[in-house]
Amino acid sequence: MVKRNLIFSAAAIVFLALVWIVAYFSVRNDYVLPSLWETLRQMGRLFTEASFWRAFFNTFLRALWAFLGSFVLGVGLAVLAHLQGGTRAFLAPVISVLRTVPTMAVVLMLLLWTSPAVAPVLVAGLVLFPAVYAAALAALDEVGESYGGLVRAFRIPVGRQISKMYLPLAAPLLLKQAGSVFSLGLKVIVSGEVLASTFRSLGGMMQEAQLYLNMPRLMALTLFAVLLGFIVEGAFRLLYFVVVRWRAWS
Repeated sequence: MVKRNLIFSAAAIVFLALVWIVAYFSVRNDYVLPSLWETLRQMGRLFTEASFWRAFFNTFLRALWAFLGSFVLGVGLAVLAHLQGGTRAFLAPVISVLRTVPTMAVVLMLLLWTSPAVAPVLVAGLVLFPAVYAAALAALDEVGESYGGLVRAFRIPVGRQISKMYLPLAAPLLLKQAGSVFSLGLKVIVSGEVLASTFRSLGGMMQEAQLYLNMPRLMALTLFAVLLGFIVEGAFRLLYFVVVRWRAWS
């Protein structure tokens, strides 16, 4: 199963590369679409620049803070919503509003209240929180359907239910979704940095490359952000399989 998925993933990458090559030779304009080779060469140059690694570290750290904050808050509120129907009903419209609020409008408002370095983190947190909350609530509901009767029969205290049953059993399901959530957060962070003109960030470097019409550099930064998202998502997926296998063996 894993080998087949890897084969299909490699085939998809080759297909996308071929589409890029065909599109480049169809347009034949480096200011519209640079070649794949020139983009990869520009990416190699980025890896030798100290400013790029500082920007990468800052962007990744912002994405990590947004992910951790939204994960703790989303899981915590999901536990309350699962145990208390009133909390679930109260949070339902709040989650709907957060899902529909335009990201650009939120960034512009937050720039008036915070700084270009903080605004992308807050925006990413607002975007990730509904996704984490929904995933955690679905996982907890699934656990409750399987073991709710047992809990009620033995009258297990709520604190013990959370620490010994709900969180441990829901953890693999949450871990499976964590990679895609972090990848989404990284995309939102970079977009927020571009809009906020954040200094020393991947988004700021993208905006600078766009201003100077350096399309190969812009495409190289974009391709790196995409690859970074794939790597993070793959790492979380691998961790999920390790946890599942470990539980099966133990």
